[in-house]
Amino acid sequence: MKSEEVKKELRKYASPERKKTNERFCKTGEGEYGEHDRFLGIKGPDIRAAAKKYADLDLKDLGELLSSEFNEDRVCALRILVDRFARKKTTKKEKEEIYKFFVKNLKNVNNWNLVDISAPHIMGEYLAENKSESNILDKLSSSKFHWHRRASILATWAFTKRSDLKHTFKYSKKLLHDREDLMHKAVGWMLREAWKIDGVKTEEFLIENYDDLPRTALRYAVERMDEEKRLKFLKGSF
Repeated sequence: MKSEEVKKELRKYASPERKKTNERFCKTGEGEYGEHDRFLGIKGPDIRAAAKKYADLDLKDLGELLSSEFNEDRVCALRILVDRFARKKTTKKEKEEIYKFFVKNLKNVNNWNLVDISAPHIMGEYLAENKSESNILDKLSSSKFHWHRRASILATWAFTKRSDLKHTFKYSKKLLHDREDLMHKAVGWMLREAWKIDGVKTEEFLIENYDDLPRTALRYAVERMDEEKRLKFLKGSF
């Protein structure tokens, strides 16, 4: 199978030193959120080179890669899917096929790096163009799996880029009381992106929900404001 060729290609670049770096970066220590994950020790540029080389891998082989126990194999599969989705020649029907494949395999998009490189660019972009299907975000934002919840909020980035902020506000508000710090970071990140598009509406949201905003989310949300305004928000003196 072609997926085995990709795995062999990737393993040419593996190193023990990089393995330690990747494991630390993705929190694989005991009790950390990435404890389940395994790494080979491959740098991002090498994964992207392999993804480019095997850009036309079929969905069956991509499914094999996505089911790998090693994070870098899954990253490669997702890079291929993201690049394929974004190609100008990709048809609407093909985009729908990629989206449905992505959702079907969402259980394997199970670390923050995997969610971040794929959810906004496949799920988000598809839903922003097919808004009647966006109710999937309700289900994902209520999931017991924090990776699904993270995917739901990051998918709203595609709506935000189209100046449609209501999805970011809706799911940010829903996730304000999430127990996971990585969710607070994701919410803050998406609110920061919303602020870039419409500062007035985003600041209104921050003020309205200030008492419920986790500190981490707030810091991320206001970090691009000018220093005076940023400090006011951090102090709650607006």
